[in-house]
Amino acid sequence: MTDPVRLWRRLADASVLLDGFHALKHAVRFGAEVPVAVTDDRRAALALADELAPDVRDALDALLAEVPTATYRSLVPRPHPTAVAALAVRPPRAAHLGRLARLPRTAPVVVLDNPRNLGNAGAVIRLAAGFGATGVVTTGTLDPWHPTVVRGGAGLHFATAVERLDVDELPPGPVFALDPEGEDIRGLKLPDEALLAFGSERSGLSRALRARADHLVALPMRPQVSSYNLATSVAMTLYHWSATGGAPHPR
Repeated sequence: MTDPVRLWRRLADASVLLDGFHALKHAVRFGAEVPVAVTDDRRAALALADELAPDVRDALDALLAEVPTATYRSLVPRPHPTAVAALAVRPPRAAHLGRLARLPRTAPVVVLDNPRNLGNAGAVIRLAAGFGATGVVTTGTLDPWHPTVVRGGAGLHFATAVERLDVDELPPGPVFALDPEGEDIRGLKLPDEALLAFGSERSGLSRALRARADHLVALPMRPQVSSYNLATSVAMTLYHWSATGGAPHPR
């Protein structure tokens, strides 16, 4: 049997860290390749699986190796309350780019233009996965596969296509960019082929993204309120898309 600690240390630098039970659960549920997973309490982790994720319980039973608490803590930068961690193989970039570029699409692509906050980016990826968006694209320097982003996304990077691109590399489709000076979103129907673009938390849309935009769109907002949180803006926009006929209804 392969030593899980030795395997972890060999693969860590080139792998995606799945931090916590929920990140591992979602990654497995959406087909991630997970070569190693550890916990300091297999019984507790599998009890969580029985309660919250019976569909992947057998897979987690086969994956999880129990290690001493000190060893678990030495493998992760910030121990998770569930004391579960795993390493996953990042999906091929070419496959994601193909998925993002394919037309017609059945759901929009979310574009985060030069985001700054890792946790916000993770929350957006979690939202996009929940709404069935085709993918999430970031521009700028933030790595959308940074461990903090994956933690914030609860492993749902594997449920959608997540990549970093320059503005001039964005997938095809009309760009609906969120801007306070834009047209009220309540009067619009967002097409499935849309790129829904959101500016950075601090400075809004970049000049390059604004120039690429086909439509400027505004969310309803009370006067004298300056802005919404990035994830809130994405949630409102995706909900509007879904409520006007875009997203399939839950079964």
